[in-house]
Amino acid sequence: MQTSPDRHEYPAHWEADVVLRDGGTARIRPITVDDADRLVSFYEQVSDESKYYRFFAPYPRLSAKDVHRFTHHDFVDRVGLAATVGGEFIATVRYDRIGADGTPASAPADEAEVAFLVQDAHQGRGVASALLEHIGAVARERGIRRFAAEVLPANTKMIKVFTDAGYTQKRSFEDGVVRLEFDLEPTDRSLAVQYAREHRAEARSVQRLLAPGSVAVIGAGRTPGGVGRSVLGNIRDAGYTGRLYAVNKALPEGQKELDGVPAHRSVRDIDGPVDLAVVAVPAEHVTEVVTECGEHGVQGLVVVSAGYAESGPEGRERQRALVRHARTYGMRIIGPNAFGIINTSPEVRLNASLAPEVPRPGRIGLFAQSGAIGIALLSRLHRRGGGVTGVTGVSTFVSSGNRADVSGNDVLQYWYEDPDTDVVLMYLESIGNPRKFTRLARRTAAAKPLVVVQGARHGAAPQGHAVRATRLPHATVSALLRQAGVIRVDTITELVDAGLLLARQPLPRGPRVAILGNSESLGLLTYDACLAEGLRPHPPQDLTTAASAADFHTALSRALADDRCDAVVVTAIPAVGEGPVGDAALAQALRSASAAAPSKPVLVVHVELGGLAEALSAAASTAPQADSGSSLQNSPSPTTPASEQLPATEATTEATTEAPEGAHLIPAYPAAERAVRALGQAVAYAQWRRDAAEPGRVPEYEDINQRGAAALIDGLLARGQGLTLGADETCDLLGHYGIQVHRALPAPTPDAAAEAARDLGYPVALKATAPHLRHRADLGGVRLDLADEEQLRRSYAELTELFGAPEELRPVVQRMAPRGVDVVVRAVIDPAAGAVLSFGLAGAASQLLGDTAHRLIPVTDREAHSLVRSIRTAPLLFGWRGSAPADTAALEELLLRVSRLVDDHPEVVAVTLEPVVVASHGLSVLGASVRLAHPPARDDLGPRTLPAY
Repeated sequence: MQTSPDRHEYPAHWEADVVLRDGGTARIRPITVDDADRLVSFYEQVSDESKYYRFFAPYPRLSAKDVHRFTHHDFVDRVGLAATVGGEFIATVRYDRIGADGTPASAPADEAEVAFLVQDAHQGRGVASALLEHIGAVARERGIRRFAAEVLPANTKMIKVFTDAGYTQKRSFEDGVVRLEFDLEPTDRSLAVQYAREHRAEARSVQRLLAPGSVAVIGAGRTPGGVGRSVLGNIRDAGYTGRLYAVNKALPEGQKELDGVPAHRSVRDIDGPVDLAVVAVPAEHVTEVVTECGEHGVQGLVVVSAGYAESGPEGRERQRALVRHARTYGMRIIGPNAFGIINTSPEVRLNASLAPEVPRPGRIGLFAQSGAIGIALLSRLHRRGGGVTGVTGVSTFVSSGNRADVSGNDVLQYWYEDPDTDVVLMYLESIGNPRKFTRLARRTAAAKPLVVVQGARHGAAPQGHAVRATRLPHATVSALLRQAGVIRVDTITELVDAGLLLARQPLPRGPRVAILGNSESLGLLTYDACLAEGLRPHPPQDLTTAASAADFHTALSRALADDRCDAVVVTAIPAVGEGPVGDAALAQALRSASAAAPSKPVLVVHVELGGLAEALSAAASTAPQADSGSSLQNSPSPTTPASEQLPATEATTEATTEAPEGAHLIPAYPAAERAVRALGQAVAYAQWRRDAAEPGRVPEYEDINQRGAAALIDGLLARGQGLTLGADETCDLLGHYGIQVHRALPAPTPDAAAEAARDLGYPVALKATAPHLRHRADLGGVRLDLADEEQLRRSYAELTELFGAPEELRPVVQRMAPRGVDVVVRAVIDPAAGAVLSFGLAGAASQLLGDTAHRLIPVTDREAHSLVRSIRTAPLLFGWRGSAPADTAALEELLLRVSRLVDDHPEVVAVTLEPVVVASHGLSVLGASVRLAHPPARDDLGPRTLPAY
């Protein structure tokens, strides 16, 4: 592509792929001198009415002068962007910088006129809204702060594009034209509008993949076996409700069917639309297939072919080319190297995967980046005996493979409002956009449980995954996910355990647990497990081994009726000689008692009671029952009684019978630790849901001088790209936010130390600040409570005798602070996760034991309150073993002020306050460091865009 001969080179960073309202994609890029023919062709396809709305007069064709004007830009004062599909324009937008008199101008003029033109066939797809976001970002980059647009009153669609964008605007009417003026600075409303549009578009793009009206399997082999032929058979055997085609260019001329499915040599030969193509050809032939699909209008691809980024650098380049090529035609991709997708909805019944059996329909959405883990999860959820037993249904399943395009973020957008999904389980090996994932996770978790297990926690992401690097350790990332409401587990066993409970039972209202059963030992194990998980168990109730089903029913009913109980764990061992009949009776007794009190969760810990577990889980749906307070659903979902269960191959299509009155699903676990761990996770999640309903606020402090801090930062950054501030500059900057740092005066000689002490006033502390001695009082590099000059000089001599010359020690003198608890406060901007605030006790607790808590910035008052209390050593702040309680209110205020500083000024990329001594009344910041740099780009504040390839 040629560059403009004008003032600036071609701005390649303005190129972006976007998802449109209908789920398709388009490419947005600057218009250049090479686009003259495309522009003329585009204009010829626009209706006369649209041309009239654009130019306010009949304008059948563009003149040569028009074409030159609309393709020659300086990319500063005159900019044009085009949305393209298949390399052709579908819409354009341009701005021209103007002065106060409305005539063409250059900087420092900060206003521009903007105008759009959208091809009629693509109107209503959200193209203009996407272009407005991108042209607005370009304008801000070029110093333009305000757009003006003149629109005919009849052009209501374009007026709506402007008014719905969420910017601060003014409207006037003069000479038969509506004039709109709006500021380009993002507002809370404009960001909310942008996020809502992003959600609708990405959710729709996934919905088009999971519920296609027609599917073509490209690469279905002529002989049995092979990936393509297997996928074709799986789709057919699952009873897919749409149109299915087999495609293989090696088919003989006259062959019209393959395994009873209409067969073609090319997707171009199919008479009618194809919504989804499953690509199972060798990697070297995929490009040709993508071209054919794009030209035929295929909406999306599932690429199961391997040989891409997972195979090395050459494959990585092949993967990038695949994504770019598919997006050229507006298609989204699951894969490559994907295991496939499943949708158990009776209206779809799609098994476009390598799984030979379809899981029963249910309420769990399942996402796995690994095909092998996806198989394991489907197997565990489908298994009816051993492990976590019982029939557990899946609504939709996505295995993303290399996650080159469609990611967990996209699927979360879909599941958030999917009425068929109540619980989301995700296996993630990498998070491509942690900042966006935490935002989406927080929103999803407020509506339905989101359980995540992370693979590759202690090493690099899988070779096939292109992700941004993060400097945050895994423990910090996990803490941030928990803050967003994610239920973090460590294994896929725990993932399934938690999913079973959350899908089948209401949320507990608190941590109080009743334990009852026919084994005293099993009850005691459960009691100990509850204590280990931070729950509050009641003493176990032993019903003895002679307990009958009626005894269990009575005991469970009594426990559920107890207001002091929030959940019940039932332990059961087999009774000799009863067999399946006894199992069924016990299961019915527990289910009927639980159904009578549906607001409290019930779990069963069983030992070698396969029949009991199966009877407890006798249903084809995993929807929890309704309750008035904490349950996840407002109404029961269809279930199937045990007597009506179908074989696995039939259940996916026929198991839709309504549940019998009072049916209540109870999850069963083979070990007390697994059941209680799942319950503990549910308790924590329920508490998060309650807290999220009242999220707190970010306080305003009257003594914060935001403008003064900004001016200081600008002046300091004028020196260079990044710098660590000196002591005086650090104190000045923090002082603008009401954070006072105790001055530490350098003491290169004993006389200088004595003079500094006289300035500060006794008593003082003498500290060595050399890197190997800093914050290491245990090494003897600190002398405290020096009451006079004699003690100071003696201590100075001791330090130099022990550790060397003053030039090595770098001693400082500081006024003594009141005694208290030493803590450390840090804030850092991570390029992937965003700004993070961290807190812990100073010294070994945080450095050796890793006892540090984290929150995403901006931090609310409620989050600061919980942050202080979330470290394991928090009791030291609250009067442990008779010590004086620390002033935690002052500590929380300090945390909030640091959060405000970093949130208000993204140029502050790192802050460390260490140590901070928290006394009984007030606190003292004894050490501080601040690093400034030009802030990293934030894609969550810019226009909507897909990850670049």
